[in-house]
Amino acid sequence: MKRSRLLLCIALSLGAFTGSRLPAQIPGFPIEITQEPQTSPDDIQQTLTAAQDPSSSNTAPDPKPTPKDKAALPDSPPPKIQQLNTDEGQQTKRILWIIPNYRSVSANTELPPQSFKEKLWLATQDSFDYSGFIWSGMIAGISMAGRSDPSFGHGMGGYGIYYAHSLADNTIENYFVEALVPAATKEDPRYYTLGHGGVFKRTGYAMSRLLVTRTDSGHNTFNISEVVGAGAAAGLSNAYYPDRSNMFVKTYQLWGSQMLQDGLSNILKEFWPDVNRAFFHNKY
Repeated sequence: MKRSRLLLCIALSLGAFTGSRLPAQIPGFPIEITQEPQTSPDDIQQTLTAAQDPSSSNTAPDPKPTPKDKAALPDSPPPKIQQLNTDEGQQTKRILWIIPNYRSVSANTELPPQSFKEKLWLATQDSFDYSGFIWSGMIAGISMAGRSDPSFGHGMGGYGIYYAHSLADNTIENYFVEALVPAATKEDPRYYTLGHGGVFKRTGYAMSRLLVTRTDSGHNTFNISEVVGAGAAAGLSNAYYPDRSNMFVKTYQLWGSQMLQDGLSNILKEFWPDVNRAFFHNKY
């Protein structure tokens, strides 16, 4: 027994001195010796590699902030949106749902030049719109009341003759002023609204467009379309009006009358956006 204990002490001393492993249990001695697991060189190398290479780590990277999260950050203010006033100087296709307004261009608007087909269609819209028939009827009534052509007679029959001539005058003048002459002179028959300034300034501008217009390239020029076109239409009217002793006077009267109507039409188009905004809240 003493010999066995002596051998055990020697074995324990040698194991502690040399660092060698001892068996978990020595036969004959019911003593269980538990040792700490030792780290191998391979485990140490893997640990160092993981520390140097973050991509090899099993930890998922932080998700990128979404645009919604960025907007919440104090250093990322929401973008400013500049809202323009689109109501100022905006023209509508009709004035009070009745009067055609196809020739008007909103203020501060630049449009591409029109082709001959587009100019022809513009004249057709103004000539055969239902409001054009109403306007011709009003002019016929005024002419009949003033007995401008006594040979037309009275009553419904006379009014019918006045109406037919008034409709012909309006249609021919529209085609000359808005399509035929502008196509030949390369002028823009549309009315470009000024849209700012006082009443007198804008009224003067509207009337001046009878003498000044734009070319298809956007430059100002003498309004040959209006002056020559209205004059040509008035001269052509002698072909369907009865013989007159004062033919030239009647021609100049019709010429001046048509230009005056176009001038008043320009004034109405110039101030219509203001009237629509102030009284109708852009309803029309």
